[in-house]
Amino acid sequence: MSDTKIDTVVLGEKILRVIKTIYDPEIPVDIYELGLIYDVFVNEDLEVKILMTLTTPNCPVAETLPLEVEEKVKSINEVKNAEVEITFDPPWSQELMSEEARLELGML
Repeated sequence: MSDTKIDTVVLGEKILRVIKTIYDPEIPVDIYELGLIYDVFVNEDLEVKILMTLTTPNCPVAETLPLEVEEKVKSINEVKNAEVEITFDPPWSQELMSEEARLELGML
């Protein structure tokens, strides 16, 4: 029976690969490298909770970006449900960006 159980670590990696296909429309960097994803939780029931932020509370994609993340993660076959929670604690700052993102934006 345990052979058919989905490995949550493998699923977590699959979720990150999907998240890395989602780009901020104003910046040519994916939202993971941009530092907008704070955490991804996968429970034993294969339900996913994503804790993310936006560059600002008044971000023009505040309504659509979290929905896009939720829908794309839900589209993964193994995922039973996905929920995105937005937080501004801590607030996003450029220090949260990966080195790759800084390089892409000419900040290094």
